[in-house]
Amino acid sequence: MTIQSAISREIFTPLHENLLTVIEVRKRRRRRLTFIPAGRKGDYITFLCLSVTNKKPTQVFITKVKQFEFSPQFEKRSHWSLDQLRRVDGIDPDKDSPEFDLVFDHRSDQWIAASSAEKCMFIQILYHLCQHYWESQRESSVTAPPVGQKLTSTPASSTPTSSTTSTSSEQTIVLEKKKKSRDVPRPTEFVNCQSKLLGDACSLNIIIYRCKIFLHRMRNSMTSAPEPSQ
Repeated sequence: MTIQSAISREIFTPLHENLLTVIEVRKRRRRRLTFIPAGRKGDYITFLCLSVTNKKPTQVFITKVKQFEFSPQFEKRSHWSLDQLRRVDGIDPDKDSPEFDLVFDHRSDQWIAASSAEKCMFIQILYHLCQHYWESQRESSVTAPPVGQKLTSTPASSTPTSSTTSTSSEQTIVLEKKKKSRDVPRPTEFVNCQSKLLGDACSLNIIIYRCKIFLHRMRNSMTSAPEPSQ
C-alpha cells in the first residue's frame, strides 16, 4: 500500500474527502516540539495533503499530517481551507527547487519538499484547484442579490416626496455596491512560481512528476534499508 493510499484510508475517507495528492515536507527552520507526550519519540515525518470534499459545494483543504517514528499510524495536525490561503511563494521562478512557502491568514510556513518534483506537482495541482474554486466564488458573489435591497418604482410625476425617495434609494444602492465590492473574494496569490506550474499545464506533467517522486522514494528506501547480515 502506498503512503497516499494509507493516509487516504486512515484520515480522509472517514471525513468523506477525496485525497488528491500527498508530498513529504520538512520545515526550513524546525522548532523543538515541547508538546510531545513523554515517552514518544521526537522524530517524525510531515506530509502536506490536498483534498476535496465529496459533497457540494466542493471545498478544498490543505492538511498537515504527521507520522511519528515507530508508529504505523498517521495523525492529522492542522487543517486549512483555500479561503485561509493568501499566498503561495515558489521561492525561485527560474529553476526547480524544493523550497516553497504557504502564507495563511494568521501564520506562514516555510517548507522544503522531499524533492523538487514533489513541490512542482503540489503547486501545479494547488494552482488549478485555486483557479476553479475562486472562479466559482466570484460567480456566486456576482449572481447573488445584495442583502436587503428592494426594487422601488418612482411615480411619473415629480414631487418632493418622490425625489427624496429616489435619492434615498440611490444612496442605498451605492452603499450596497461598496459593501458588495468588499465582499468579493480575494483569490490566492502565486508568486515566484515557474510558468510551467501555472497556466494551462497538461496532465502529462503530473505523470512525469509522479514518476520522479516514485523513483526518488524507491531510491531513498533502498538507501535506508539495512544491509543483510553476513
